[in-house]
Amino acid sequence: MEGMPAPSTEALQAALATVDDPEIRKPITELGMVEAVDVDDAGRVRVTVLLTVPGCPMKDTITRDVTAAVAAVAGVTGVDVQLGVMSDEQRSGLRQQLRGGAPEKEIPFARPDSLTTVYAVASGKGGVGKSSVTVNLAAALAEEGLRVGVVDADIYGFSVPRMMGVTQPPTQVDDMILPPVTEAGVKVISIGMFVPGNQPVVWRGPMLHRAMQQFLGDVYWGDLDVLLLDLPPGTGDIAITVAQLLPGSELIVVTTPQQAAAEVAERAGAISLQTHQRLVGVIENMSWLELPDGSRQEIFGSGGGRAVADSLSRSIGAEVPLLGQIPLDVTLREGGDNGRPVVVSSPDSPAATALRGIARQLARRGRGLAGRKLGITPTLSR
Repeated sequence: MEGMPAPSTEALQAALATVDDPEIRKPITELGMVEAVDVDDAGRVRVTVLLTVPGCPMKDTITRDVTAAVAAVAGVTGVDVQLGVMSDEQRSGLRQQLRGGAPEKEIPFARPDSLTTVYAVASGKGGVGKSSVTVNLAAALAEEGLRVGVVDADIYGFSVPRMMGVTQPPTQVDDMILPPVTEAGVKVISIGMFVPGNQPVVWRGPMLHRAMQQFLGDVYWGDLDVLLLDLPPGTGDIAITVAQLLPGSELIVVTTPQQAAAEVAERAGAISLQTHQRLVGVIENMSWLELPDGSRQEIFGSGGGRAVADSLSRSIGAEVPLLGQIPLDVTLREGGDNGRPVVVSSPDSPAATALRGIARQLARRGRGLAGRKLGITPTLSR
């Protein structure tokens, strides 16, 4: 590189603009994280990056990405990344920037102009695979190119962090929480990220309501296309809280084929008559076991999903479709245990194929029209 001119500040800034903060998913230049860029005559560059908080868990990733981006600029002979920490004033400015000037505690998904589709995934009873369905739909929707978030609203029985392979805690910028991002690009928040070990959560109604308010209002979700909430089984406090905080949320009911489970699932869906939430459809899980000879063994019976969909259709007076049937599949269980959803780890497995089919149906529904300009110009007639 001898004789090559030193890189310009403009070229270095352009390179840094390609580096996103791993948690906020916006360029570090846009977030005010680049404090200084200095280059000497020999082409060695020193970049000072301000972390949002001391001990930021993503500091190694930021250092690596900045180094790689700057090193690729013509004329650079070396890169030295110095890490600092934002001041209180800088963090306050960042919070205001990320919230877009919105009030501090406002829930963005409840605003009339929100374009995020919110799906509350419900079940009448535990053990039907609701959480497995939620995390796999989230990963599959992300593969469809959508920006996706997941709220583990099952406060007592939280399991989403393990199923999605999330081990790092959220980063807190004063009173704003930055959710961890999974390998599939899904943002996740769960009470399991805030309790030590496998400690149980022993809360009553008001505390549950407050936790949901914080998950929805204090967490920086960014511009999401889809937000999935993994509800606890039944029709208790959390289901009511979600309907109150997110009146535009829509329900997806998960059941298994046996009639006993289907009857309970109908109650979970029928709550929409009281909360005025829209029912998107029913998903039947554990529908059958595919045997080596190609036949199917219906271990838990059959027809439960269709029965729930038909019953709910009669109850609300509108069609509630059966979105899909997911077969019993050992790879689905393994993916949940290993923290890699089956749609990512075994995309061609029977369960993954069914889940991706359901995700494509949801993806085709698109974002809401609230707040969107339709390009229609009214004309006055005489």
